[in-house]
Amino acid sequence: MSNNQTLSLMKKLFLFAVLFIFTLTTTHAQDISFGIKAGVNFSSVTGDNVDELDGRTSLHAGGVVNIGISELFAVQPEVLFSAQGATTSEEGIDATVKLDYINIPIMADFTVAEGFSLQGGPQIGFNMTSEVEWEDETEELEDIESLDLGLGIGAQYRLPMGLFFQARYVIGMSDISSDDSDDKNQNSVLSISAGWFF
Repeated sequence: MSNNQTLSLMKKLFLFAVLFIFTLTTTHAQDISFGIKAGVNFSSVTGDNVDELDGRTSLHAGGVVNIGISELFAVQPEVLFSAQGATTSEEGIDATVKLDYINIPIMADFTVAEGFSLQGGPQIGFNMTSEVEWEDETEELEDIESLDLGLGIGAQYRLPMGLFFQARYVIGMSDISSDDSDDKNQNSVLSISAGWFF
């Protein structure tokens, strides 16, 4: 399957997820909680010819909505600012590849024990920053796709008072570069979060 076909399929899946959520929330929603969250990202770029790249440690923050459909199942869309990318070092000079996004994950949330749930679902990201920074200089990166599609899996623990903790891994499903190179590279992000449902 070509990258364009994969991108088209992911867009269709994301649209289906949005329509699915809309249908559920208008017909079956039993409990809706709004919240905020923030945490740390451990991001990298995977794929072809990226052996010289190391991970970037950065932050994410945003809003969360948990839409209870039944006692054991909920849908959890989020809107997050997520600082991603990678780091590298060449000839003693450290550089940071900054790929920052507004991400919209839509997680299916399955409760498996009191307060503890497993999550999974698609994510769409909109690129906000694409640059390389080293010492006192910054250079814009060209040919970075404005749209990023990924798939996330993780877990969440929610206390009765509303405090919650998350761990999530999102693997990119689309090429981050829009150039004509045969190299294909994707975002990869492990995130640890804490938040509060109001």
